Amino acid sequence: MSLISEREAPILPQDDTRKQLGAFLRARRESLDPQRLGLPRSGRRRTPGLRREEVAMLADVGVTWYTWLEQGREVNPSPAVMTAVAAALQCSPLETRHIFVLAGLTPPESPQLAQCEGISAGTRRLLDSLMPQPASIQKPNFDIVAWNDSFCRLMGVDFSTLPEADRNCIYLYLTHPTWRSRLGNPDVLPTFVSYFRAAMAEHRGEAAWEDKLARFFAVSTEFEALWHQRYDVRGVENQLKSFNHPLVGCFSLQQMYWYSAPRNGSRLLVYLPVDEAGEKALARLDAGASF
Repeated sequence: MSLISEREAPILPQDDTRKQLGAFLRARRESLDPQRLGLPRSGRRRTPGLRREEVAMLADVGVTWYTWLEQGREVNPSPAVMTAVAAALQCSPLETRHIFVLAGLTPPESPQLAQCEGISAGTRRLLDSLMPQPASIQKPNFDIVAWNDSFCRLMGVDFSTLPEADRNCIYLYLTHPTWRSRLGNPDVLPTFVSYFRAAMAEHRGEAAWEDKLARFFAVSTEFEALWHQRYDVRGVENQLKSFNHPLVGCFSLQQMYWYSAPRNGSRLLVYLPVDEAGEKALARLDAGASF
């Protein structure tokens, strides 16, 4: 028996949040392999992934209702139903949180996020004490609010000379040739899009976040195209990152994140050497290698 019935529902104006939810659900559905989920072969599939009726069956909901959900209609799912849909679509915890937020529901085990506090003198001393390891403090929207000299030398940017509004990792990647040239991974932009989509889900409708997204669109048609074409979401994570510095060459550093206490979304980012090449590169940067 389905968790809900397929009763008639009026078509209401589709706001952007509902469209985003529907697009994300469809992208997840089309990314799944029916054979890996143990679903039988039945006829020729015109599109990749699962059919809507298969998702409805796995989630124990009505096909018509699930179709309305993907179409962005105001069907108002309950937490129990949205949990079932997330499970049927094999969503990760981050992806489940994302669709809950887009559906206007409180995410499971959602932490209460406080407003970002100002940077204290103690925090600035901490950043300086971490040298020669490059370090910075970033907000959830990727604004850089504090940094040490090693971070400036690593990325080739003197942040003190930039307008505050321009001190943003994504904006700098889109507009600053030196910043972009220092990053050796070709998949940086799609990753940034997935990061910002996940972070923005909890701030939809907030002017500051909407303005930030509009600014990214204004300076990069590539970013805007990826935003409308791909619906991946990712949380920031510790990983090995490659750099290319004109004076010290190519090297890799371990990216490490720590969060403030009480956790408020702001994070400390530190880059650590993992081999001799990284240690030598940071030593040369600490010795005053030019931007």
